Amino acid sequence: MAYFQEIIFSSCRSMMFIIFCITFIGYLLGDIKIKGVELGTAGVFLSALLFGHFGYSDTSLLRQMGIITVSSGFMQHSMSLIQEMGLLCFVTSVGFIAGPNFFHNLKRNVKSYAFLGLIIIGSGALTCAAVILLTSVDSAMGVGILSGALTTTPGFAAAQDIVRSNEFLLNEVTVGHAIGYPFGVVGVVLFVQIVPKLVKANILEEQKKINATSGQPLEFTPDRQQEENAQRKLIDIDPIGLGPLSLAVVLGVLLGKVRIPLPLGTHFSLGNTGGALIVGLILGHFGRIGRINMRISTGFLKAFREFGLVMFLIGAGVPGGSGFVEIVREHGLILFFYGALMTTVPLLVGYFIAKHVVRLCLLNNLGAITGGMTSTPALGALINVAKTDDVAASYAATYPVALVLVVLASQFLMTFL
Repeated sequence: MAYFQEIIFSSCRSMMFIIFCITFIGYLLGDIKIKGVELGTAGVFLSALLFGHFGYSDTSLLRQMGIITVSSGFMQHSMSLIQEMGLLCFVTSVGFIAGPNFFHNLKRNVKSYAFLGLIIIGSGALTCAAVILLTSVDSAMGVGILSGALTTTPGFAAAQDIVRSNEFLLNEVTVGHAIGYPFGVVGVVLFVQIVPKLVKANILEEQKKINATSGQPLEFTPDRQQEENAQRKLIDIDPIGLGPLSLAVVLGVLLGKVRIPLPLGTHFSLGNTGGALIVGLILGHFGRIGRINMRISTGFLKAFREFGLVMFLIGAGVPGGSGFVEIVREHGLILFFYGALMTTVPLLVGYFIAKHVVRLCLLNNLGAITGGMTSTPALGALINVAKTDDVAASYAATYPVALVLVVLASQFLMTFL
């Protein structure tokens, strides 16, 4: 028994062991179905939250028992790296998969997607303003909650920039983001799964509708790639596809650093997420850079997409779970209710407008909502529900609009309320 305990304790000193334990437990949790609804891959986020609470901080239970001995500083750095790497892998893979049909879909519905981005962010901002004006929540805490409820890093950063000189308000923004974030992730993931069941959608019929607007999905197998390369005389970087994917990530990060001036003396940038997604869509659509082949097999991209999503959820969930209980004790559950409200109202308003005003088909509707909510985990859940990556086209079309508007909304709320 002592020998077995020593094996477990020594293994827990390895970050890789911890990460794959969180992943395995997360998939078990995600496979639990309640009335046909399951968390799926988002179960990894729940698993990460639990580990964050019991094993992340220096005073956590698993550390006090001596099971977790990895320093909290090293773990914090590791989780930040894992989150960023996972996000880049996920959005770049999604971009490559959706790229062949993206521009056709965008051309048909670009105004609708831009309008939905405005509606979703606008309704979230109005809900936040109502909470600030009608309750004791100040603007720093309110905007922090909004950025968490919409899982948006640019909005969070914009609020931080305004109050950076005031340590108290800066802490308010940070705590608010931590309050809104968990439901912001789980709520949208559940929404895109529950809605198709509530409306009794026939997924096969919905796939036909989305294909009618975006064209037939293209599957790239290794044999098809070799045949196409021979015809075009293209140069392969590597036979698997990791080289083209890495190049896309590099170009995406560079694009994400480009700054675009905005009112009130601030700026906007796509960030790593938006930059990698846009580059992935473009390269996925054209399939090459000059004579360099950029086609990647769909099977590889789907595996890499899942891997990236899991790493992102672990990197975001572990730090988020570390202070969850302490925040509840200090601020009470009412702030979590406000966060849930700032997530739920934009979801419902966006869905109603997309269905009855813009009249998008269900899968494009939900894809645009995940983009408007800037929710990467929800896009992963929707892809699993829809059984097609073409939903990423509406996500990608709405996402940049939502990013710009959430930055402007955060600045407005912080400045005038």
